Amino acid sequence: MKHLKQLFGTFFVLAAMAFAQSTFADPDPVPTVDKGDTAWMMVSTILVIMMVIPGLGLFYGGLVRSKNMLSVLMQVMVVFSLIMVLWAIYGYSLAFGGEGLIIGGFDKLFLQGITSDSLADTFTENVKIPEFIFVAFQATFAGITCALIIGSFAERIKFSAVLLFSALWFTFSYLPIAHMVWGAGGYLLGKGALDFAGGTVVHINSATAGLVGAFLVGKRIGFGKESMAPHSLTLTMVGASLLWVGWFGFNAGSNLESNGGATLAFVNTLLATSAAVLAWSVGEVFTKGKPSMLGAASGAVAGLVAITPACGSVGPMGSIVVGLAGGFLCLWGVTGLKKILGVDDSLDVFGVHGVGGITGALLTGVFTAPSLGGTGAADFSIGGQLLIQAEGVVITLVWSGIVSFVAYKIVDMLVGLRVSEEVERGGLDISEHGETAYHI
Repeated sequence: MKHLKQLFGTFFVLAAMAFAQSTFADPDPVPTVDKGDTAWMMVSTILVIMMVIPGLGLFYGGLVRSKNMLSVLMQVMVVFSLIMVLWAIYGYSLAFGGEGLIIGGFDKLFLQGITSDSLADTFTENVKIPEFIFVAFQATFAGITCALIIGSFAERIKFSAVLLFSALWFTFSYLPIAHMVWGAGGYLLGKGALDFAGGTVVHINSATAGLVGAFLVGKRIGFGKESMAPHSLTLTMVGASLLWVGWFGFNAGSNLESNGGATLAFVNTLLATSAAVLAWSVGEVFTKGKPSMLGAASGAVAGLVAITPACGSVGPMGSIVVGLAGGFLCLWGVTGLKKILGVDDSLDVFGVHGVGGITGALLTGVFTAPSLGGTGAADFSIGGQLLIQAEGVVITLVWSGIVSFVAYKIVDMLVGLRVSEEVERGGLDISEHGETAYHI
C-alpha cells in the first residue's frame, strides 16, 4: 500500500509538471538579437563600402590613362550612390520581398513597414539581426555590382549613359538574379544552387553586362596601336589592397552572424586570394618571363572573385585549390580569351570577374563535398551539385546578356553611348567633369 501511494504521488507530480510546462511555457521561442552579430554586420557593411569607395575607384582609376582618372572615380562614386537610393525605393522589396520564383514583391517599397524593431533572418533558427542593417548590407552588394561594370567601357562612354544604363540594368538584371539566388521562393535557391556571397549575383552578372557593353560601345580609339598602359600601378595596388581587406566584410559578412561560419568564410578568403596571387605570378613567369605588380594585383582580385560563392561551404584546403584555379584561369581570361573574343574590355572585367565567377561557382559544387573538406551533407553529390551550379551560371549569363543588350540599345537611343572622337582624345576628365586629376 505504501509503494502504491508513492507511485500515485510520483504520477501526480509528473502530471502537474507537464501541465505547468504546457500552460506557461512559450510555444514559440522568442527570437534573439545578438549585439555582437549586429555590430559585425555594421562593420561588414562599412567594409563593403570601402571596397567600392575608395577600393574599386583606385583600382580602376590607376589602370586607365591619367586623362580619364577622375571620370572613373566619378562614375564609381555616383553609380554606387544612385543604386543606394534605388535600393531603398524599390530594390530591396523586389529582391527580398515576397516569395516569387523570379522576382520579389512590392510589400516593402520605400522600405515601408520596416522600423528599428524589425528583424531579418540569419542562417540560425530564432537568431535575428535588425532588418535595417540587412537592408544596408545588401544595398552595398547591389552598388558594387553595378560599379564593377564600369571597367569594361572605361575611357569612352558618356557619364549620362553610365547612369541611365546602371538604373535599367539594376532593375531588370540585378534584382531578378539576386531574388532567384537569395530571395525567399527564388528559383535557383529552391533548386539548391550554392552562392554564399555572390559568384553569380555579383560577378558573373556584372561581367556579362560589361562584356556586352564593350562590344556595343566599341574599341577605344587607337586600341592595339597606341599605348594604353595604366597611368599609376601604385594606385592600382592600393585599390587592390583595399578590395582585399573589404572583401572580408563581403564574404564573412554574408554569414550574417559572428560565429564559426563567419570564421570559415574569413580564412577561406585569406587563403584563396593568396593562392591566386601566387598562381598569377607564376603564370606570368612562364608566359612573359617576369612577374608583374599589375599581375599580382589582378591575381588578388581573381582569387577574391573565385572564392566568393564557395567561401562559406568549402574547407581551407579546398579554398586554396579554388584560388589557384582562379589565378591561372583568369590570367588566361585576360590574355587568351580576350584575344579570341577580339573585344576591348578596358579593365578586363569579364576576364577576371566572369572567368573567376564561373570558376568559383562550378568548383563550389566540387569542394563543398564533405569528402573534400567541405560542409555539405553526408549524401552530397558532386555530379548533381555541379549540374545545379552550371544551371545557375547559364541562367545568369543569358539573363544578364539579354537585359544588358536591350538596356544599352535604349540608352543609345535616348542619350547616346559614346563620346565624340575629339572628347575621347582629350580625355573624359575635362570634357565630362571640367577638372583634371593632376596639375603639373
